[in-house]
Amino acid sequence: MASTSGQDRRQQIVQGAFEALQARGLPHLSYDAVAERAGLTRQLVRYHYPEPEALMLDLCDMMAGIYRDVLIATAGSQQGPARVDAFLDFYFDMLDGTLKPRDDRVYDAMMSLSAGSPAVRERLSGQYRLIGQVLSHEFGVQYPALDQKAAEELSWLFVCLMYGHWKMVASLGFDPSHRVISRRAMDRLIRSYCDDSEDFGPPIDVWSREPE
Repeated sequence: MASTSGQDRRQQIVQGAFEALQARGLPHLSYDAVAERAGLTRQLVRYHYPEPEALMLDLCDMMAGIYRDVLIATAGSQQGPARVDAFLDFYFDMLDGTLKPRDDRVYDAMMSLSAGSPAVRERLSGQYRLIGQVLSHEFGVQYPALDQKAAEELSWLFVCLMYGHWKMVASLGFDPSHRVISRRAMDRLIRSYCDDSEDFGPPIDVWSREPE
């Protein structure tokens, strides 16, 4: 019988934490709940993750990796307008043949934890910032009429709109068809920025954060 490495065990535990959070949310998360989902003993989970925060950080990284792999396989293989469209469609769960991961309860839990954990807050903000920076670049390439400031502002608006949309739909139970409204709003925002070059004030350092 092949032995299981420590890294394999940790991945198994992280997957167990994901499933526990997605099934019952943060109030019911415990070493016992993670162990049950992972098919391991509570003692083994605690051996690999004596600090719960470390488990949550690895869970953040696992989820970011899932999105990265899907985007490389979908939007990353496209050219021209189809590339940006695939990126936006994926995050609003409108990409043909590729579902957005069902992970909204887990992200709700991560956001709750970030209020009291600078490490989780830093990890999450870095991941959202990366999404924004990638999309800002894509906006600039696809829409030459946009300057850097406009592309960065659109990337910020997209992330805010996308996150807010999923809190309303996945967390609060509004009909999933609202994704059509959110996706349509993103197209209108892009057009408005392309059509209106008026400067509305001093530039803002998009994706900057206040010091801890």
